[in-house]
Amino acid sequence: MAKTLSDIKQALDSNLGRRLTLKANGGRRKTIERSGVLAETYPSVFVIELDQEENAFERVSYSYADVLTETVQITFIDENNNVAMGGQ
Repeated sequence: MAKTLSDIKQALDSNLGRRLTLKANGGRRKTIERSGVLAETYPSVFVIELDQEENAFERVSYSYADVLTETVQITFIDENNNVAMGGQ
Protein backbone atom coordinates (compact mmCIF):
# COMPACT_ATOMS: atom_id res chain seq x y z
CA MET A 1 0.00 0.00 0.00
CA ALA A 2 1.72 3.24 1.12
CA LYS A 3 4.85 4.21 2.99
CA THR A 4 3.51 6.80 5.47
CA LEU A 5 0.54 6.94 7.81
CA SER A 6 -0.98 9.89 5.94
CA ASP A 7 -0.65 8.02 2.61
CA ILE A 8 -2.40 4.99 4.13
CA LYS A 9 -5.20 7.19 5.50
CA GLN A 10 -5.69 8.89 2.12
CA ALA A 11 -5.80 5.53 0.33
CA LEU A 12 -8.42 4.23 2.76
CA ASP A 13 -10.42 7.49 2.56
CA SER A 14 -10.70 7.03 -1.19
CA ASN A 15 -12.06 3.49 -0.72
CA LEU A 16 -14.81 4.13 1.86
CA GLY A 17 -17.78 1.83 1.37
CA ARG A 18 -15.86 -0.81 -0.59
CA ARG A 19 -15.79 -4.51 0.24
CA LEU A 20 -12.52 -5.92 1.52
CA THR A 21 -10.84 -8.90 3.05
CA LEU A 22 -8.56 -8.44 6.00
CA LYS A 23 -5.75 -10.61 7.34
CA ALA A 24 -4.59 -9.71 10.82
CA ASN A 25 -1.91 -11.13 13.08
CA GLY A 26 -3.75 -12.72 15.99
CA GLY A 27 -0.66 -13.49 18.04
CA ARG A 28 0.95 -16.85 18.76
CA ARG A 29 1.17 -17.74 15.08
CA LYS A 30 -2.54 -17.17 14.49
CA THR A 31 -3.83 -15.31 11.46
CA ILE A 32 -7.34 -13.90 11.53
CA GLU A 33 -9.18 -13.52 8.22
CA ARG A 34 -12.31 -11.39 8.03
CA SER A 35 -14.40 -9.79 5.32
CA GLY A 36 -16.61 -6.74 5.39
CA VAL A 37 -16.96 -3.13 4.28
CA LEU A 38 -14.69 -0.19 5.07
CA ALA A 39 -17.16 1.94 7.05
CA GLU A 40 -15.34 4.93 8.52
CA THR A 41 -11.93 6.53 8.84
CA TYR A 42 -10.80 8.69 11.74
CA PRO A 43 -7.53 10.55 12.36
CA SER A 44 -5.88 7.52 14.01
CA VAL A 45 -8.04 4.48 13.20
CA PHE A 46 -10.35 3.00 10.57
CA VAL A 47 -13.50 0.94 11.15
CA ILE A 48 -14.63 -2.15 9.24
CA GLU A 49 -18.21 -3.44 9.43
CA LEU A 50 -17.95 -7.22 9.31
CA ASP A 51 -20.16 -9.71 7.50
CA GLN A 52 -22.61 -10.96 10.14
CA GLU A 53 -22.85 -14.51 8.79
CA GLU A 54 -19.17 -15.11 9.51
CA ASN A 55 -18.47 -13.08 12.67
CA ALA A 56 -19.88 -12.84 16.17
CA PHE A 57 -19.43 -9.07 16.39
CA GLU A 58 -20.35 -6.22 14.08
CA ARG A 59 -17.33 -3.94 13.80
CA VAL A 60 -13.57 -3.92 14.29
CA SER A 61 -11.11 -1.06 14.20
CA TYR A 62 -7.41 -0.95 13.44
CA SER A 63 -4.85 1.82 13.38
CA TYR A 64 -3.03 3.00 10.28
CA ALA A 65 0.19 1.92 12.02
CA ASP A 66 -1.10 -1.68 11.90
CA VAL A 67 -1.20 -1.44 8.10
CA LEU A 68 2.20 0.28 7.97
CA THR A 69 3.86 -2.43 10.10
CA GLU A 70 2.05 -5.16 8.12
CA THR A 71 0.24 -6.47 11.21
CA VAL A 72 -2.90 -6.00 9.10
CA GLN A 73 -3.15 -6.67 5.36
CA ILE A 74 -6.11 -5.31 3.41
CA THR A 75 -7.30 -6.41 -0.02
CA PHE A 76 -10.17 -4.54 -1.69
CA ILE A 77 -12.61 -6.53 -3.82
CA ASP A 78 -14.70 -5.19 -6.70
CA GLU A 79 -18.31 -6.18 -7.53
CA ASN A 80 -17.22 -9.33 -9.40
CA ASN A 81 -15.11 -10.58 -6.47
CA ASN A 82 -11.90 -9.65 -8.29
CA VAL A 83 -9.02 -8.15 -6.35
CA ALA A 84 -9.12 -4.46 -7.10
CA MET A 85 -6.31 -3.16 -4.90
CA GLY A 86 -4.03 -4.92 -2.47
CA GLY A 87 -2.48 -3.50 0.65
CA GLN A 88 0.25 -4.62 2.94
